[in-house]
Amino acid sequence: MSNLYIGSTEPFCGKSALAFGIGLEAKDRGLLVRYMKPVSILLEGPRSASVDQDASFARQVFDVPDGLSALAPVTLSRADIDRILEGDLEVDYPQLLADAFRRLAPEHQLVVAEGGGSLREGHTIGLSAQTVVRLLNARALIVVPHDGALITDDALAAKSVLGDSLMGVVINRVPRYRMRFVEETVKPYLERQGVKVYGVLPEERVLQAVSVREIALRLNGEILCAEEAADELVENLMVGAMSVDSALSYFRRLPNKAVITGGDRPDVQLAALETNTKAVILTGNLHPSPIILSRAAEIGVPMILVKTDTLGTVESIRSFFGRTRLQQPRKLERFRELMTERMDLDGLFADLGLG
Repeated sequence: MSNLYIGSTEPFCGKSALAFGIGLEAKDRGLLVRYMKPVSILLEGPRSASVDQDASFARQVFDVPDGLSALAPVTLSRADIDRILEGDLEVDYPQLLADAFRRLAPEHQLVVAEGGGSLREGHTIGLSAQTVVRLLNARALIVVPHDGALITDDALAAKSVLGDSLMGVVINRVPRYRMRFVEETVKPYLERQGVKVYGVLPEERVLQAVSVREIALRLNGEILCAEEAADELVENLMVGAMSVDSALSYFRRLPNKAVITGGDRPDVQLAALETNTKAVILTGNLHPSPIILSRAAEIGVPMILVKTDTLGTVESIRSFFGRTRLQQPRKLERFRELMTERMDLDGLFADLGLG
């Protein structure tokens, strides 16, 4: 049996996609695979019973019959962390994790353990990345997002933290124009420093996309029509604040977009509906005309009514756009394609003893 811990140097940089992708690749190779999220901290819910979204999606992906507590044995909310700091919640979390892992692991050839949002997470409860790797007797693979010169610092810092447990890194979200430099300069440099690079993955718009439904939920908006299309992915944002004469040519510049415009701009709304638009977000709590609403329903474009003004809506969307969890089969499918094209999967499985 092999245990693989997949972590990252910062949140929302592809860690879940890599964990699911490697798990599914292992299944395709005929291996018995199990997913686990050992530690899940700082959830948005008020209770420790809050559902870990990664574990919930993994249960679907890997068709796991067990409850979520088996996949995510240590799940804490912000309120729980406060109680720990105040001394009102005392639990031996390392022992809790060890017991859960002991029940989980024996019949599987590979356990994929998804780490926290960064290598800093978990120290407060005695479950830092180093401790989790040791408890699980795992090898570690770390996702490092492209961030200019910080790629090498982040990768070398991961080596410093994890030591010999570090198998290597995957560099993710590399702008296309930087791919050659990262592959021909950054990768050899890191490998000379003793950090193996298993893959260099390019930036992909679809992997940073947000579903129409999630946009509506985040904005506390109401979907007025075409809710059957609410799971479509939005890859681009455009603000409709121009004159009607230039709106149509402007909206044709980007596909798969959400258009944010005032609810009192029927001309702009109509122009948006005539191009490749996934949703129209109506600001100011102003309902569209029945004619435009009927047209949107006819062509299957959801219209979302929000109470905030256009500027506030744009700022809200930008705060979470590109920083959402995987939870989309289309995203996972595309990530697996990139893995096949850009990662040394044979080398990875060989290094895990599963070649």
